Amino acid sequence: MATEDKNRATAAAILPLVGGAANVASIAHCMTRLRLGLHDRSLVDDEALKALPAVMGVVEDDTYQIVLGPGTAARVTPEFEHLVEEGRAAAPAASPAPAPGDAPSASAVSAVSADELAAQGAAIKAQQKAKNATPFKLFLRKIANIFVPLIPALIGCGIIAGLNGLLVNLEWLPAVTPALAAMASGFMALIAVFVGYNTAKEFGGTPILGGAVAAIIVFPGVANIDAFGQTLSPGQGGVLGALGAAVLAVYVEKWCRRWVPEALDVLVTPTLTVLISGLVTIFGLMYVAGEVSSAIGTFADWLLSNGGAGAGFVLGGLFLPLVMLGLHQALIPIHTTLIEQQGYTVLLPILAMAGAGQVGAAVAVYFRLPRNESIRRTIKSALPAGLLGVGEPLIYGVSLPLGRPFITACVGGAFGGGFVGLFNQLGDTVGSTAIGPSGWALFPLLDGNHGLGSTIAIYGGGLLVGYVAGFLATYFFGFGKELLTEFNVSQEPTPSTVAATGGTPPAPTATTGPDHRDHPDPGPDPAKAPAGV
Repeated sequence: MATEDKNRATAAAILPLVGGAANVASIAHCMTRLRLGLHDRSLVDDEALKALPAVMGVVEDDTYQIVLGPGTAARVTPEFEHLVEEGRAAAPAASPAPAPGDAPSASAVSAVSADELAAQGAAIKAQQKAKNATPFKLFLRKIANIFVPLIPALIGCGIIAGLNGLLVNLEWLPAVTPALAAMASGFMALIAVFVGYNTAKEFGGTPILGGAVAAIIVFPGVANIDAFGQTLSPGQGGVLGALGAAVLAVYVEKWCRRWVPEALDVLVTPTLTVLISGLVTIFGLMYVAGEVSSAIGTFADWLLSNGGAGAGFVLGGLFLPLVMLGLHQALIPIHTTLIEQQGYTVLLPILAMAGAGQVGAAVAVYFRLPRNESIRRTIKSALPAGLLGVGEPLIYGVSLPLGRPFITACVGGAFGGGFVGLFNQLGDTVGSTAIGPSGWALFPLLDGNHGLGSTIAIYGGGLLVGYVAGFLATYFFGFGKELLTEFNVSQEPTPSTVAATGGTPPAPTATTGPDHRDHPDPGPDPAKAPAGV
């Protein structure tokens, strides 16, 4: 009950700061964020939101996103939805306009101030959207929206698979392990159906028709069909085939909606959608997608077997910039394909080293700015989340606004990735059975070809290398004289400042360093990337 009260209190604190129930157009959440569609952005009090203890930061992209952390976001969202419903139901009728000569109300005065702030926010948002609203990035966002809802099931089934593997190796509970295997494998056996459903939903079609066409791929009866001189196998083409089949189904459905008479639509449209898309899937997409999927697995194995250290160095070092550009979303189908083929993705443990470099860089900033209590408080509050793979507070509150520490954090990620890649090159494969978590949270999902102990040791060693390299690079090269002069000063209010503000010291924010107003929201949403930082 105490936890429920805490979540309800968090939701109640957030709601008035985003303009109240009437200003909320849509509500959703991902692993770490409450995502809100807002009618009027100017009604949001960003600084007050950031000052809430439960809020790690805010990010503005296509939706307004409040970073709450893993687990918390999923618990606060239902409470927030409930409060919004209550607020809309109790909304009073519009107040009459004030008579001429009446004194302006407090709300009218604050609205003028909000408009001034909104003008600045609109300019920043326009620049950001101009950079991130390219057709390619919008397409990648759609791809991410297809796979992100699958992450909880991937995590749960991945952990069960790891537990089952441990019990099998130890020869414990032999009567239970078959049941655990069924739990772990059931979702993956039908993942194509879920991908098809989400794809049709995201591209504007009927979700169940996308799922129906994708289900053909996993139907055992396809083993009786020959295509391109080969006998098809159930699951051939995997998630890539399901994605392509569902997109085709959406276009067929939309074509039918335009040409089929309304009286026949309910019978003809779904029939033609499944028939046409199904035939193309069976006699084309399954084969082509199967070849592409096989090529992805073969290339990943070849890359890490022959150039593991170098590949790991590059991947680990570039992942944070890819996240900032939104290009990391292109990796989601690749991760899922590798998990479907091999049982784990060998790329995620390498990419997770970017978060290790970020943690090491943040610790170095903590020691390099001993007088700046604001940034030090931010680091102390955000570091536990960073260790668990939630990198937004450290990125947006520390390294990116400072500039050079973001680059040195990438250096730390590069060395950590090179360490893990080197062992892959030497034959010790390290993989993850699910996407989403990183940092310490990835330990329960690790798998490899040489036993769990070896896999954990290599991944843990990579994290340690990333921490140390990120720390050293930032401590020695992350600050110039000007940066130290500007930021290594006390941000605490002086007695004269307190007196000037009526005896109330300014409230420190939870996720921003000094002069944060001069550093606008720096880029696209890193948490849409499930391959954590």
